Amino acid sequence: QVQLVESGGGLVQAGGSLRLSCAASGRTFRYWNMGWSRQAPGKEREFVAAHDWSGVIRYSDSVKGRFTISRDNAKNTVYLQMNSLKPEDTAVYYCNREQSWWGQGTQVTVTS
Repeated sequence: QVQLVESGGGLVQAGGSLRLSCAASGRTFRYWNMGWSRQAPGKEREFVAAHDWSGVIRYSDSVKGRFTISRDNAKNTVYLQMNSLKPEDTAVYYCNREQSWWGQGTQVTVTS
């Protein structure tokens, strides 16, 4: 059974930074394609970043250059470093495996 637990969300002023973490259960984490998505109030969930098992990384255009996804296979953890945060980044951020298994989400609120 796959379990994903996000942490690191919070309240930050525009221009600030946060680092989200997602701890995963499972002995084959190194072979999983992992990613982050977000959902703002009244909007659909949208793709943010992905880091596949071979090291290929993708970002949405809205976060490219500001966010960095990384993973530590020894710790079964994927990270999302978010810099230069904007109010429009306010959302619940979800970790996922293969876009099929999802964590419970962590709230990120950016004030102007």
